[in-house]
Amino acid sequence: MTAYWQLLRDHTRFAGFGLIIAFTSSFGQTYFIGIFGQPIQQDFGLSHTQWGGIYMAGTLLSALLLPVTGKWIDQIALPRYTLLVLLLLVLACLFITQVHSIWWLVAGVFLLRQSGQGLMSHVAYTSMGRYFDQQRGKATALVAVGFAMGEAVLPLLAVLSIAAIGWRSSYMVAGGLVLLLVTPLSMWLLRGHHKRHQEYKQQLLRQEDNKRNIAVVSKANPHSWQRREVLLDYRFYLLVPGLSAISMISTAMFFHHLNLADEKGWSHTFLTGNYLLYSLVAISVAIITGQLVDRFSARTLMPYTLLPLAMALSIINLIDDYWVIWPYFILLGVGNGFAQTTQAALWPECYGVRYLGAIKSVFWTLVVFASALGPVWLGLMMDKGFLLQEAVLSMVAYLLFATGLMVIGLRGFGHR
Repeated sequence: MTAYWQLLRDHTRFAGFGLIIAFTSSFGQTYFIGIFGQPIQQDFGLSHTQWGGIYMAGTLLSALLLPVTGKWIDQIALPRYTLLVLLLLVLACLFITQVHSIWWLVAGVFLLRQSGQGLMSHVAYTSMGRYFDQQRGKATALVAVGFAMGEAVLPLLAVLSIAAIGWRSSYMVAGGLVLLLVTPLSMWLLRGHHKRHQEYKQQLLRQEDNKRNIAVVSKANPHSWQRREVLLDYRFYLLVPGLSAISMISTAMFFHHLNLADEKGWSHTFLTGNYLLYSLVAISVAIITGQLVDRFSARTLMPYTLLPLAMALSIINLIDDYWVIWPYFILLGVGNGFAQTTQAALWPECYGVRYLGAIKSVFWTLVVFASALGPVWLGLMMDKGFLLQEAVLSMVAYLLFATGLMVIGLRGFGHR
């Protein structure tokens, strides 16, 4: 922990910025929006299938736009870009409180997914990955901690708020908090960022002047690939199935957790009450993984990141007793903390930092698309007559296949 205290002491504001932005992205994440699913369905008279279709439509629209909006982080100063994203999230929170038709509900979901899950996450990971070099792993671990804190705290607060004031007023409160608290705090945390950006540009110039020497002290690729070059690189397509798997499968499981509880005979309160265990494990593993990334490299660790998730799904298939929820959430937390921290540091190592925003915007498009696909995948299998605990075995097979592709793809980055 000494290394983390030193990071926070040396870069208190900027590290805090990454954590706060990741935490605030929760308002557009599945685990938060999912809490509003039942009251929204009752308000609009929607079936489970209709609500799932609306959610998928809004998510896919967000994915299609991310390559455009995401690359602007390379062209607009970070404080200004962050301000625009935060204001968009405020608009999304307020907009969805005013919708009264299905089509406008799709638009509301789109705005929440674009601003929250898409761009807020993009800002957090891209800023930490770009401006930290030797401490990149620990910096991205703090982002993962921000996500896990949101998962631990906000769903419970949302449940209490909906019960007290209703779902529309609850999202109005969320928008007010982002506008009045998070936005000014973020701008304060980014004060003096222009100096950091100047140092970053000077480092890029030194990289270009002496790539061989810089490569010795930096894990980042000294050659910064442009987005069109990455899209022509076969290794990118070998990595994508594995790198997007954590979002697809975690989203699918959180979306269907109550179905799993019904199938196993567990109470809903018991299952959701263990979200805190998941979050604590994810935070702990993210902190440990940040140190490992800085010591070894993300490329070394990445092939192992999907195995805890495969184990979590396997024990859900094998065991029905209530106590299995504890090792399940522990393994799920290990997988998420391990994978999110490692993959955030992987892109600079593989493709450099100058065009990181444009490259990660393409990746986030695929992540958002995968998060829309996961719940539908399991839903279709259950509609075909499979139990959820049987359907997850197909995801185990996918995880193992994606791991094999990652091993092949990462070998190609061994020599630059």
